[in-house]
Amino acid sequence: MSLSARQPPQLHRLAAFTSRADGGNPAGVWVGAALPEAAAMQRLATAVGFSETVFLSPQHGPQRQVRYFSPAGEVPFCGHATIAAAVLLAETGPGRSFVFHTPVGAVPVQVAEREGVLQASLTSVEPRQAPAADPLVAAALEALGWQAEELDPALPPMKAYAGAWHLVLAAATAERLARLQYAFEPLKALMLREDLLTLQLVWRQDRQLFHSRNPFPVGGVVEDPATGSAAAALGGYLRAAGLIPVPATLEIRQGEAMGRPSQLLVTVPATGGIVVSGGAVRLPAGN
Repeated sequence: MSLSARQPPQLHRLAAFTSRADGGNPAGVWVGAALPEAAAMQRLATAVGFSETVFLSPQHGPQRQVRYFSPAGEVPFCGHATIAAAVLLAETGPGRSFVFHTPVGAVPVQVAEREGVLQASLTSVEPRQAPAADPLVAAALEALGWQAEELDPALPPMKAYAGAWHLVLAAATAERLARLQYAFEPLKALMLREDLLTLQLVWRQDRQLFHSRNPFPVGGVVEDPATGSAAAALGGYLRAAGLIPVPATLEIRQGEAMGRPSQLLVTVPATGGIVVSGGAVRLPAGN
């Protein structure tokens, strides 16, 4: 049965950027004929407790009106919940091509089956970047307990956007990235002042493989196991800074330190939005 405007609202739970229920980033996916009031969406997202819950209602055909809520508040865009929602729609309806009308703009999403698993690919809004001022970087490093000399000079700090703003900080070593303990409230306050959704902390293993960890205190979450919006922002930053040849395909591994390994595939075209791809699976009842 397809999800349609005639059906009552339904809440589903999926893990995105994984093919296993014990991996990836869990997301709530609410589907109904019309979006609830914002306060009701917030209450439900808080009760679900995942880093984000996405709310969808039909507009016409494959068009969907979409909003995203973390346990602590609304967020402008969420990549992993978008991937989860698209896979759910493809599983339960006839279409595999959608346009999500999000608070930051239209996001096309395509779903395809690969080796028996449904995978979704979103195309972000146009990415952009802004300088990471020295006081911002210094305050972020202090909250993280990092030293400036522990950063990779080949990937300078940058604010990057592909639907939400993220501060990109590249560790020089895998060991530095592995040791993540930060001051939650000071970092949250800094990120709220700077309009940052997460910190995109990365270590570049080689030209195509990145490892990432993403503090998300503004959403009430210590760490995100997979962050599609940050992956798109990173792809846009690398392209704009001339740090990768384009077109390019990158892999980001995230969530490993949390016991929820995630794989995000990032396609960086010469121009336009960044494509982020991954699978999603339903979570067992009770999760």
